[in-house]
Amino acid sequence: MNVLPKIDMMEATRLTREGRLEEAMAVLRGALRGDTPFTAPSNIDGDAPQRATGRMPPVIDMMPPSMETGGSWTSPQFGETHSAGRPENVSRPQVPEALRGLLDRMGQLGPAGRLDGLVGRAMQRAPAPLPDGARFEEHIYANGAGSRAYKLYVPSGYNGQALPLVVMLHGCTQSPDDFAAGTRMNDLAEEQTFLVAYPAQAQSANASKCWNWFSAGDQQRDRGEPSLIAGITRQIMRDLPVEPERVYIAGLSAGGAAAAIMGSTYPDLYAAIGVHSGLACGAASDMPSAFAAMRQGGSPGAGGSHRHGRPRGTIPTIVFHGDSDTTVNPVNGDHVIAQSKATDDLRTTVSRGQTPGGIAYTCTVQVDESERSILEQWVLHGAGHAWSGGSAAGSYTEPRGPDASREMMRFFIQHTKPGCPDPV
Repeated sequence: MNVLPKIDMMEATRLTREGRLEEAMAVLRGALRGDTPFTAPSNIDGDAPQRATGRMPPVIDMMPPSMETGGSWTSPQFGETHSAGRPENVSRPQVPEALRGLLDRMGQLGPAGRLDGLVGRAMQRAPAPLPDGARFEEHIYANGAGSRAYKLYVPSGYNGQALPLVVMLHGCTQSPDDFAAGTRMNDLAEEQTFLVAYPAQAQSANASKCWNWFSAGDQQRDRGEPSLIAGITRQIMRDLPVEPERVYIAGLSAGGAAAAIMGSTYPDLYAAIGVHSGLACGAASDMPSAFAAMRQGGSPGAGGSHRHGRPRGTIPTIVFHGDSDTTVNPVNGDHVIAQSKATDDLRTTVSRGQTPGGIAYTCTVQVDESERSILEQWVLHGAGHAWSGGSAAGSYTEPRGPDASREMMRFFIQHTKPGCPDPV
């Protein structure tokens, strides 16, 4: 990959957040001309230098992506509450239009230059109390690709019987606890009696805890992160009684893109997949192509060379995506469906509705000859980059939307897979 543009944007974004706009513009001008990247001076602690007057430079508080601001880092309006400890009389310079436009287009960059715009900052909340008899346990899985922690929810209704398993992949900056709270999937597990696993991306693997869906080495069967996620799934199937024909995987944003990868590389393991605000397998192969895919859509990769046990393109898939998502272009939802589309003759129906919370939606369903839904695409009108119907107890949720967790489970449970894999 071309490292230079990434370094320039990291530096420009950092300088802009610190209010050092002239230096940020110098970085961008140098990148456009092909000059050597400009690096602003700093002291030994890495702090911004003081001016000759001894006063700290004005600071722009760049606000992280949110439901209100969309997927881009933005500066607050003048007159908003100052950060703690900042003098009230410090003025905030306006971001130059050229810089603002470029940062908006590249706004997915987080503090470490990672793709953490693919879901905002995780909320720190106390875990919800567990129902009597339920367990939410932390485990570790390791193989040649490394190790990952994961949390496993075992509902109170478990009495040793075989249960379905749902694997949930969080978005950037999120954690298993945050994602469980936001999606309320554990509540559904209590209601419907199934297991839920939440693999945790390690910060050592990605500074923003994103699944590396854009890395070519993390899009292949039995390699990298796919091998770790599949290994977690199989470890649970080995340790607990799981219905091997009812194993499913879903995710949000970077986790949604990872779920699409798992559907493409392990269709013998997962009976169906759910992709919320994500991208198709093969949509990107490095950082520059990842930003391009997020901005304008990434064409699905071949993705089928490792589809053991199934013909290419026949894995049942349900997609949710807000049509006002400014972090991941909604066209990526179309690409996920196109990649998963079966070669069989499917009949398409389209329905429209509106939730009591006011979110209108269009649901396109492709069914087989037995009227079973094989592909579903929910387009949420006016919604942004957030889990539809989720709880405000977790980060990046849209409580007013259709209940994506419940709809995914309804879709999942009607699908079983032939030729169940050996969990060993």
